[in-house]
Amino acid sequence: MRHHLSALAGALLAATALSFSAQAADPIKIGVSGPFTGGSSAMGVAMRDAVRIAADEINKSGGVLGRPIQLVERDDEAKNEVGAQVAQELISKEKVVATLGFINTGVALAAQRFYQEAEIPVFNNVATGTVITEQFKEPDYDANYVFRNSAYDVLQAGMMADEAMRQGHKKIAILADSTNYGQLGREDIEKYLATKSMKAVAVEKFNIKDVDMTAQLLKAREAGADVILAYGIGPELAQISNGMAKLGWKVPMITSWPSSMQSFLDISGKNGDGVIMPQTFIEDGTMPKRKAFLDTYYKSYGVSRIPTPVAGAQGYDSVYLVAAAIKQAGSTDGKKIRAALENLNEKVEGVVTTYDHPFTAKDHNAISRNMVVFGKVQDGKIIYANEADAKKAGEIRMKEKASN
Repeated sequence: MRHHLSALAGALLAATALSFSAQAADPIKIGVSGPFTGGSSAMGVAMRDAVRIAADEINKSGGVLGRPIQLVERDDEAKNEVGAQVAQELISKEKVVATLGFINTGVALAAQRFYQEAEIPVFNNVATGTVITEQFKEPDYDANYVFRNSAYDVLQAGMMADEAMRQGHKKIAILADSTNYGQLGREDIEKYLATKSMKAVAVEKFNIKDVDMTAQLLKAREAGADVILAYGIGPELAQISNGMAKLGWKVPMITSWPSSMQSFLDISGKNGDGVIMPQTFIEDGTMPKRKAFLDTYYKSYGVSRIPTPVAGAQGYDSVYLVAAAIKQAGSTDGKKIRAALENLNEKVEGVVTTYDHPFTAKDHNAISRNMVVFGKVQDGKIIYANEADAKKAGEIRMKEKASN
């Protein structure tokens, strides 16, 4: 009898140990939401594919809290209503502990309210609308569950306007697409110009999928514009460049970051040469982390260039930031992850930068202006716009190397 009871106890202990082991190995579900089809897919796919690389690296290193990351991917089709539906599914059905993504500002604003209500962190890694991280601020909300590691619009707008003025331009024309993204960006540029006692000589709107910008460009030229600031995404920004070439009108063009998209390069061809834009990431392999990331991306997907480098790099970094927060929290509880993100103790080495306390309770934007450089289109590639930007990037890298 004594032997039987001992064997039974041993079996129970073994079963309990197996149960705990299985529980410990349960995956940590993280949502990935973006447009993987349609006009914005170059950004969404680059983000998603880089997120997969980061998650795979973390899993090969033992996961987080001894558990593997499981990505739950959903295509939001760049549609507000689909994004909202995806958010509800990821929260209620898939039980994600956080979600990464959002390419389009409108989709982010429509979808992230569900994460806020569920007290689950949502991490914007591409969308740039300034209002995104301000949607749920005090005093109306006790805590904000929305974070971001992209260069938000106020930051970009100021850089674009300052660059135009640095070049000596005084007659600025603004062209912006009709989406939330374009119009909020246009507002930010106009507000920034007002702080410099300046006003655009022309403000024109265009729609997604427009291929003829002649009317808008003629109005800008007739107003005497000596530079164009354009807010939109790759295909339409390319049509502005093509329209200027068609008119034989040669003035500088400074755009928001998406003129680095492959679609801009493909559609504009030589007409795009010289266009500049703010960038958090340019494909240079000068630091080991960046080179390893680029080599892995190229090899994994059989390409020689990331379709949208900024989206890929920021997507990759967002996984490491969320993983660091889960590790620090020692939990997958949303409140604890949020608190950890607001006070990350360890530096997180990414490919955009090395993040050192990137967030606070009051500021959920990881990217500051000193981390952003200007890229320039040249012969189908994005290079540093000038020596000063290359030097700035080099100084950032040296600081990162010293901090590591």
